[in-house]
Amino acid sequence: MTCEEVSTLLEAYVDGELDFRSNLDVEAHLAECAGCGNRVRERMELREVIAEAGAEAGLYFPAPRAVRQQVRQSLPGRPWPRALWLVPVAAGLALAAVLIPRLGTPAMEEAVISGHVRSLMPEHLLDVPSSDTHTVKPWFNGRLDFSPPVKDLKAAGFPLAGGRLDYVRDRRVAALVYQRHRHVINVFVWPSRGGDGGLEKDTRQGYNVLHWTQGGFEYWAVSDLNQQELGEFARLLRE
Repeated sequence: MTCEEVSTLLEAYVDGELDFRSNLDVEAHLAECAGCGNRVRERMELREVIAEAGAEAGLYFPAPRAVRQQVRQSLPGRPWPRALWLVPVAAGLALAAVLIPRLGTPAMEEAVISGHVRSLMPEHLLDVPSSDTHTVKPWFNGRLDFSPPVKDLKAAGFPLAGGRLDYVRDRRVAALVYQRHRHVINVFVWPSRGGDGGLEKDTRQGYNVLHWTQGGFEYWAVSDLNQQELGEFARLLRE
């Protein structure tokens, strides 16, 4: 995919409106093109500035779960927001209701699923193959500006396989890899800007996705493992 082709898709990519295949193609280009990566970063930073300004002004209103479910059911296959943001259209003028995709949106789900799919390619799964938490956790030192929590869940049937560096929407993150029989579980971790949040579940492109925030970190678990066992894995990881 060329820069010109990607430029026509950037806005849709940032807004989480691309289909799964196109999302993968754009991310593959962004991994190699610093120029396009910078343009995406600028758009994401602007989005965050707008969202943070709305929060500081007290203009953030979480949509009730029932409302989110109704919106999602009414728009099958379309991106939907977890939160409603009201931001000033112009100083001293009216306020307009706008939907701002934040962490936890379908766009982010697409990104972590893309990361999971890429990891399953030959020699992409692990940078540090080890079941020893004292080997995996220190490996990230100097490679990330944070130290991800690493737990050993072998006794519960979810052995640690190792970890790697990954990129989620132009963000460098830690990817912890666990196994359940023949199934691979990728856990993407990075610092969270908010407080602890409850477990959210979804299924996209045949993969189960779990999301939560805890202890200053954002967690995304992705696998083709069934939802029940993946939920048990998340429960153990959160304890």
